[in-house]
Amino acid sequence: MKLTLKVWRQAGPKDKGQFETYQLDNASLDMTFLELMDALNEKLIAEGKDPVAFEHDCREGICGSCAMMVNGRPHGPGQEITTCQLNMKAFKDGETITVEPWRTNSFPVIKDLVVDRSSFEKIMEAGGFVNVEVGSAVDSNTYKVSKARADEAFDAAACIGCGACVAACKNSSAMLFVAAKVSQYALLPQGKTEGVQRAWNMLAKMDELGFGSCSNTGSCEAECPKGVSLSHIARLNREFIKAGFRKAGAEKL
Repeated sequence: MKLTLKVWRQAGPKDKGQFETYQLDNASLDMTFLELMDALNEKLIAEGKDPVAFEHDCREGICGSCAMMVNGRPHGPGQEITTCQLNMKAFKDGETITVEPWRTNSFPVIKDLVVDRSSFEKIMEAGGFVNVEVGSAVDSNTYKVSKARADEAFDAAACIGCGACVAACKNSSAMLFVAAKVSQYALLPQGKTEGVQRAWNMLAKMDELGFGSCSNTGSCEAECPKGVSLSHIARLNREFIKAGFRKAGAEKL
């Protein structure tokens, strides 16, 4: 395959970026998109040029670090895939492919296609945890949970924190990410200890970090590589309202 790649290049967070155009004449249909980027970097290094910086780790659709916009879509064309799972069969010979980083102020560019997603970690620090007893393992039937609730909690826990929801949202909202992390605890008894404050604290931190509000367009669910449902945002809103009532009641005491 012969391909034209328009890749965003930016030397650093404070530098002005621009698209650079590259030609690849030997791309294989059996490649993944990250392997295509590897081939581009090998070509650039052989020419004595600076390779394109992009993030990756597991290359198995688990870590969420391979975050990039491909032809205007988070992780590229396809449903419920990360960029490392994007196969070159999705493109045509002679096609021009545009590659750029997540576009949101809450994920500032570090270099080229690498963005700083540590804001997600700060949201988790605000409330994405549970208090549990340490020591020997408890019996498996100590906490009785229905299969339906357990399945829904596991669906929420499938979120890998890649940031595709933020990149897809016109408001750069992190509501789907926060909702998934709140849901996975709200549905299980182990998460009840912090349940009063979790949604309140995590949403407050989300706002503080400059993420936008949710307007329910559904673009986050459509582009989520793990298919996290928009229904978790409804649960997040309910948890937030409950926290508000409890907070108001406590202030009156």
